[in-house]
Amino acid sequence: MPGIELTRRGFCKVIGFICLCGSILIPHRVLPSAKGSPLKQKGGGSMQLPDPKLDGDVSLERTIHQRRTIRSFNSKALTLRQLSQLLWAAQGITESGGFKRAAPSAGALYPMDIYGAVGGDSIEKLVPGVYRYEPANHSFSLTQEGDVRRDIAIASLGQMWMAYAPITLLITAEYSRTMVKYGQRGVRYAMMEAGHIGQNIFLQSQAMGMEAGIVGAFEDEKIIQVMGITKTHEPLLLMPVGYKK
Repeated sequence: MPGIELTRRGFCKVIGFICLCGSILIPHRVLPSAKGSPLKQKGGGSMQLPDPKLDGDVSLERTIHQRRTIRSFNSKALTLRQLSQLLWAAQGITESGGFKRAAPSAGALYPMDIYGAVGGDSIEKLVPGVYRYEPANHSFSLTQEGDVRRDIAIASLGQMWMAYAPITLLITAEYSRTMVKYGQRGVRYAMMEAGHIGQNIFLQSQAMGMEAGIVGAFEDEKIIQVMGITKTHEPLLLMPVGYKK
């Protein structure tokens, strides 16, 4: 319109708002449970996770002291309760009757989504595949069938040690959720949030007697393709989790 100038920051906010609306209105793809699958149905293709524990056996100070980045895993499987605790620490809702989560987020906009690549016999009751964590109801939704851990390792510049972890968590960002309020600065805030989530995963793993690795060296497009996520989700961190070899 004549006489109206749209600043770069204002433009980013408009685009961010449009993208945010799209992400809300377009449902995420969830596969129905296969016949005979050990995956329990909850709305079709979704596993309801056990409630997280709020009291652990190891102090916070001890977990910080013992935290290490591991690149060698054995094949020991995780329990569903351990998976539940990991995902809760990453993005779980911690406010009774509210929506605040375990990791801080600028403006409480929560641009991050957590995916997990699960192998065969890696986690009790779960078939191999790619799953998406749903914080609102603390569930894990199957979005793609098949073990893709080796493909993730290849896409991570051939770091084949990653393929042996029972689960690899992928932290992604949909920047539009923060850009709607903060413009381009929202990208930086999202990256900060990824770091908060990563540290929570490290500490929760350690508290349960497990270990975690962290990988930022990967080909974005290949990870997007392997994990079957949309291109509006930018992969930021990969975190294999399991028991040290």
